[in-house]
Amino acid sequence: MAVVVIEGCIKCKYTDCAEVCPVDCFYEGENMLVVNPLECIDCGLCEPVCPVEAIVPDSYPEAAKWVRINTDYSKIWPQISYKRRSPYPQSEAFKGLKNKYPDHFDPRPAAQQAGDAEESSRSKKAWGLGTRGGTKA
Repeated sequence: MAVVVIEGCIKCKYTDCAEVCPVDCFYEGENMLVVNPLECIDCGLCEPVCPVEAIVPDSYPEAAKWVRINTDYSKIWPQISYKRRSPYPQSEAFKGLKNKYPDHFDPRPAAQQAGDAEESSRSKKAWGLGTRGGTKA
């Protein structure tokens, strides 16, 4: 069993979940994150830190279509393992909005931002994690 990111993340893209994940199974699209369900160890650390409650067990009925979306896009989007300084620019306006997928989902991978590698290293060290598998750095 694993978790998946569902529609609530679209155009919100808070990254608290990526920061706490001990196995770095989050991947970043232009306006949302996904989980690779094959890498997820179902530790549950990410679910309570998501401010829009967009992370659910893959067994939930509303997760069915999102298992495929998470699986497919985790293969082509870049991995993210840290919390960005700020969420998606219009996150507050899109928080709680329903049916975002048809009109707002963006299949493009996230654009690399200046300072990403440095931010990732600093964030994982703060949590006492390495870059993979939850080992100490």
